[in-house]
Amino acid sequence: MKVSKRLGLGLTLLASLGVLGAPSVQAVKLRDGTIQFVQPPQLVKARVTDISPGVSASYYFTIHLPQAAGEPLQKITLTQQLGKENLAFNLKRIRAETKTEPELTLGEIANDRQQKTISIGFNPPVPPGQTVTIRLRSVKNPSFGGVYLFKAAAFPPGEKVRSQYLGLGRFQFTSPGGTF
Repeated sequence: MKVSKRLGLGLTLLASLGVLGAPSVQAVKLRDGTIQFVQPPQLVKARVTDISPGVSASYYFTIHLPQAAGEPLQKITLTQQLGKENLAFNLKRIRAETKTEPELTLGEIANDRQQKTISIGFNPPVPPGQTVTIRLRSVKNPSFGGVYLFKAAAFPPGEKVRSQYLGLGRFQFTSPGGTF
């Protein structure tokens, strides 16, 4: 590779990272055509409104999509990783919002009970620079106390995309009688 070509590639990389002048955020497209985020989203917070056994509660997942993400947010998946019971959610009551949009339009919502995964699509995709809060309404909390973990992953739009692991949402429920 010629020195001038290497220098050009280096300058392009520095410019895309914002080191030279204004940042130019572009999606990362791999050789095989796979698209991924330049700067990945982050799971900021996970909380539940009630930790009592057997009651219906709202589960909130807050995700920040950085301005430098390079791609909008098309879909989130939430996969239960830990917990004695497979938690069930009312898919018709899933909501999402940002600070500027009190109710986002959702796209396809799917539930794979065997994989313990809920997929939530956004239509249109959420643009970079937004913080999204997703609310899921449970059919009921677990009957017994314990820790439940949900793995969150984000997907940019496209046919061939690479998901980005965002982190684990942790919920701790009480047992009947109020003990953990």
